[in-house]
Amino acid sequence: MEHSRGPPRVKNKAPAPVQISAEQLLREAVDRQETAIHKPTQRFADLEELKEYQGRKRREFEDYIRRNRVRLANWFQYAQWELEQKEFARARSIFERALDVHPNNTQLWVRYVEAELKNRNINHARNLLDRAVTRLPRVPKLWYKYLWVMEMLGDIPGTRQVFDRWMQWQPDEDAWNAYIKLEKRYGEYDRARQIFRMYVQVHPEPRTWLKWAKFEEEFGTTDMVRDVFQTAIQTIAETLGDDEVDERLFIAFARFEARQKEYERARAIYRFGLDNLPRSRSMALHAQYTTFEKQFGDKEGVEDVVLTKRRKLYEDQVRENPKNYDVWFDFARLEEAGGDPERVREVYERAIAQVPPTQEKRHWRRYVFLFLFYAIWEELHAKDVDRARQVYDACLQLIPHKKFTFAKVWVAKAHFEVRQGQLTAARKLLGRAIGMCPKDRLFREYIALEQKLYEFHRCRTLYEKWALYNPANCDTWIKWADLERGLEDYDRTRAIFEVAIGQPVLDMPEIVWKAYIDFEEEEGQYERARALYERLLEKASHPKVWISYAQFEINIPDDEEDEERPEEDDEDDEERPVSEAAKARARRVFERADKSMRDADLRAERATLLAAWHEFEKTHGSADDIDRVARMLPRRTKKKRRLDDDTFEEYIDYVFPADEQQTKNLSNLLALASKWKQTGGTITGGD
Repeated sequence: MEHSRGPPRVKNKAPAPVQISAEQLLREAVDRQETAIHKPTQRFADLEELKEYQGRKRREFEDYIRRNRVRLANWFQYAQWELEQKEFARARSIFERALDVHPNNTQLWVRYVEAELKNRNINHARNLLDRAVTRLPRVPKLWYKYLWVMEMLGDIPGTRQVFDRWMQWQPDEDAWNAYIKLEKRYGEYDRARQIFRMYVQVHPEPRTWLKWAKFEEEFGTTDMVRDVFQTAIQTIAETLGDDEVDERLFIAFARFEARQKEYERARAIYRFGLDNLPRSRSMALHAQYTTFEKQFGDKEGVEDVVLTKRRKLYEDQVRENPKNYDVWFDFARLEEAGGDPERVREVYERAIAQVPPTQEKRHWRRYVFLFLFYAIWEELHAKDVDRARQVYDACLQLIPHKKFTFAKVWVAKAHFEVRQGQLTAARKLLGRAIGMCPKDRLFREYIALEQKLYEFHRCRTLYEKWALYNPANCDTWIKWADLERGLEDYDRTRAIFEVAIGQPVLDMPEIVWKAYIDFEEEEGQYERARALYERLLEKASHPKVWISYAQFEINIPDDEEDEERPEEDDEDDEERPVSEAAKARARRVFERADKSMRDADLRAERATLLAAWHEFEKTHGSADDIDRVARMLPRRTKKKRRLDDDTFEEYIDYVFPADEQQTKNLSNLLALASKWKQTGGTITGGD
């Protein structure tokens, strides 16, 4: 019988001369794996079998599309499969069919273009991009794609043409910056200057002027930079007023002169800015001027004038009136510019200790801003998050919420917690605020926070509470409906609008009705929109409603005409010819409105309606139609009427031709009756 032995003992524990890495082991395992576990490959014996397979797959894809043609994934999978089969014409047909269903989907256009580019169909891709930007001129992604393709092909003049087309739509600043970068890449600095001239006209903000000045400083001359700054200050002052000139322009201008060693010019610019800007909007300019004087001026004079003198002045003012919160603001800003955190905290603590003497909200409006500025300074400059949270909590504990509250404080504390990553704390805080002292702004900010987090279920709950709290607020109902419409829940959207217009009291009901009608019109539900107009007219027969109704009938497209009209005409609805059927519908609305107001004897309203009708006929009617409505227009007359206090007032009355003719006929009849009475009951002659 054999004796069992234990595991063998390793005698040599030295490392092997050839080391094997884990990466090598994995690579060898993959290379040596058996064929049985590889992904199965389908093989076709002949062309007929391949055609049968392709036909079966196409039927499956067509069934998917037939069941749900709105789902983009079905179209993408179908087109991708055809591309894999090298059936480019079929794939192109599928993309075109998808565009018929989703003509405004950016992702679909991009996938279509990328498919053409991947298969080197460059001309098809350019044509597609041209169609896309014509259809969706407000989508920057399509324009950037178009520009990238044109520049990659080396067609720089064509790239400029695309940019020029885009600039006609006055896009955002990124588009203009991209155009300028293109010209800088190819050394066309004069063209870049021309673009900057158009850029500052469309976006006259200070940052655009500063970009232009930086460009001129890099590629231009000193005189060009000065000309840009001077033009910027002059243009903003002429268009928006002297008070709207931004201090950043003066700061950048003065810094440029300092870099050119023109210190007197820089000093003059600083002084000019401080003399022409209010103190509340020139704090940064004042700080920069102080820094400039410290570098190039008399240090002792700067310290004495800027710090000591101003600090003494503020101390005297707060000693005379400790409740003057504006002085405390300036005092705190002065200490913040000094850069001593302990001095800043001391000023803020002394300021918030001056509690308003009464519990009236008007006395607290400026006071709470001390807490807000204090907390922001602690968070951003002192980097003390715990102390900033304590400042917010102290403010919330001090405010008498049973009498009044400040939504800005609750919102600022919630945003602070979000910045610190405490989302749950922010939600609890806003929920506590709504429970203690609900306000419209609290609901609005809470909903905005949840929308950014895509928590739409929470948004619905908040909108329900908001509507229960203030059902007369039209803005609540409209924003709620917009949320549901954005989620493509149209039935819920209509239900919200129905509940809104059914409220007994609304602050501005006409806005809700207009939003409801616009929603149905934009969704192509013209019969629903027409029914809403009829319901609105039952409640308020106002001329504006009738005019809007008529305008709605004009803008309704006819199905036959829309099918015959080329696709390019869809981008400009104003140039679409109005059909005779639409004109007839609009005239019927005007006729109904005229009859309704004539029966109700609403003279001023009827005059407004007829004026609108006359303008309509001038645009869309014939000469006979214009003349017919013109004969119905009233004549304005001034009349006097006696008031209750036996005084008279003048008012404007309208005399309509039909009423004037009726009055004339009545006068003739009374004259005949008088003549008949005078002649003893006998009238002779032609009478």
